[in-house]
Amino acid sequence: MSTLAPASGKRATTREMILEHAYAIAIRDGLEGLSIGSLALDVGMSKSGVFAHFGSREDLQLAVLELGQRRFLEQVKWPALQLPRGLARLRAIVGRWVDWVQEYQSGCVLQTAASEYDGREGVLHDAVVKQQSGWRQEMCRTVTQAIDNGELAADIEARQLAFEINALMLGLHHDAALFGFDEARRHVLAAFERLLASCSPAASGRNPS
Repeated sequence: MSTLAPASGKRATTREMILEHAYAIAIRDGLEGLSIGSLALDVGMSKSGVFAHFGSREDLQLAVLELGQRRFLEQVKWPALQLPRGLARLRAIVGRWVDWVQEYQSGCVLQTAASEYDGREGVLHDAVVKQQSGWRQEMCRTVTQAIDNGELAADIEARQLAFEINALMLGLHHDAALFGFDEARRHVLAAFERLLASCSPAASGRNPS
């Protein structure tokens, strides 16, 4: 069941306020950095008041993770869906993903969670895997549409290209924090264009059908 299930009235407003504060903390400290006690102090409530909206620390972490996913989709995926299927949509996704990294270069809840829970078991690990797998499938779908359009070579493996694009974005997250966003952005976009060129029907030894 979604931890972002709608509530009503003042309770819903309070819950959203708590969640916004928790999200800000998670950007800085990760999901593991969330504490009911410190969050209660931050929002001027008692621990029991926070627990009334989130039954456990894990429920709170899951809600923050879902909020991060929703914001990512709102900023990256959904606007790109307004463009035609294929390469135009793929470029839009990558461009908006770059913008997302710029906004969250000091800390991305989704990316941090992948590092926090990759070697663990449990509900949070499973939620992260589900999110990341769903996004990888979305990227595969977009790549496949570009292949079907003849914009990418027919022998391209969609899962492989989706993996390589994701790897570029991981590199952007890494380098933006260490070496500055502008330089990292330049390198990543150049690498993305080189990757697309290598996958084009015009590339050596490939035919468009």
